[in-house]
Parts: sequence; structure tokens; C-alpha cells
Amino acid sequence: MEIKMMKNIMEANDRLAGENRALFRDRGITVINVMASPGSGKTSLILHVIKSLGSELGIGVIEGDIASSIDAETIDRLGIPVYQINTGGGCHLDAKMIRTALQGLTLRKKSLLFIENVGNLVCPSTFDLGETFKLVIASVPEGHDKPFKYTSMFMAADVIILNKKDLLPYTDFERESFYKGVRAINSKAPVLELSCRTGEGMQTFISWLREHVREEL
Repeated sequence: MEIKMMKNIMEANDRLAGENRALFRDRGITVINVMASPGSGKTSLILHVIKSLGSELGIGVIEGDIASSIDAETIDRLGIPVYQINTGGGCHLDAKMIRTALQGLTLRKKSLLFIENVGNLVCPSTFDLGETFKLVIASVPEGHDKPFKYTSMFMAADVIILNKKDLLPYTDFERESFYKGVRAINSKAPVLELSCRTGEGMQTFISWLREHVREEL
């Protein structure tokens, strides 16, 4: 019974995700599903993009959290359309939540939408939201073993960010081991090293965004 119920849940989610994807495509909206552990730098990365591209692209954000609206309030103060989703204990966003959020979010055509998923390296990778790209953030303080432990997340990624590279000299993070873990399960996704705190490497990600948003639009 439990297996059948989960199958029904996933089939319903995938159907709605397909509808979301068609809607995004029709409106020319490029959607980035940002997934990471709590504290890895999801909001910081989005804030950097807003400051770098906000004047040339329409940008919107859907914020997913178990509770609170702290990050959404920070983004709102920048004048960016933002919609808060609190899951009340749920470990991920799903396609139905995104559909509801779109009804309360005003986005112009040909824009960039970030979906900041709930901080978690397990559940979010399973649920298709209708996004254009899945972005996974790992951070140096978390350790180099994450691709080995959370294979489904890194396998699903279209692009991988290694954040907090400024802390490399102060940790035992093994870059070679990290890349070995990533490439064992995902040979295609680019890995971009940067620091949201210092801004080092951020321009490489901005360039990646410009290229891929342009391709999608």
C-alpha cells in the first residue's frame, strides 16, 4: 500500500511539473532550482545574482523553508518579486507548491526565477518542480565526502557550485576527492568554485547564467 501511494504521489507531481515546465517555456522564464544543505549559501548566491543582473534581467524568487520568512524579507527589501513557502516540517518543495506560488508572484516575460528549495541534500532531488536547471551547492566546511553520501542529489545536478572556497586553507577539504566523487556519478555538470563572502569566482557563475538564460530565452 505504501509503495502504491508513493507511486501515485510521484506520478501526480510529475504531471504538475510538466505543466509548470510548459508554462515557464511559454512565458520565456528560465527557472533555477537551488538545492543545498542549510548554511551552504543558497540565499547568498541568489543575492549576488540579483545585485549583478537585476538591472538587465527580470528576476523573481520562490523561497522554501520549513518555517520563517527571513530570507524572503531580505530579498523583498531589494525590490525583487518573492513568494514564501513554509512547508511546516516538510523536507522539500513539490510541483503543486510551485504552481500555487506562481499565482501570487508577478513575473514579466523572459525573466529568471530562482526556487530556493528547503535546506536538505536528500528529498529535494526526487521532486521535479518543472525547473529548467537543477543547481546544487556544496560548501567547503561540509567536507569533501558529500558527493559520495548524497549521490542522487549530485547525480541530478545540471550545475554544481563549490562555495566558501576562501576557507580551503583552514580546512582538511580534499578537492581531488570531491571531484572524484562528483565525476563518478555526474560527468557533465560543470563545477564552479567560488566564495559568496569574498566574491571570488562569482563572475564565472554570472557568465554561466548569462549564457544559459540567453540560450533558453
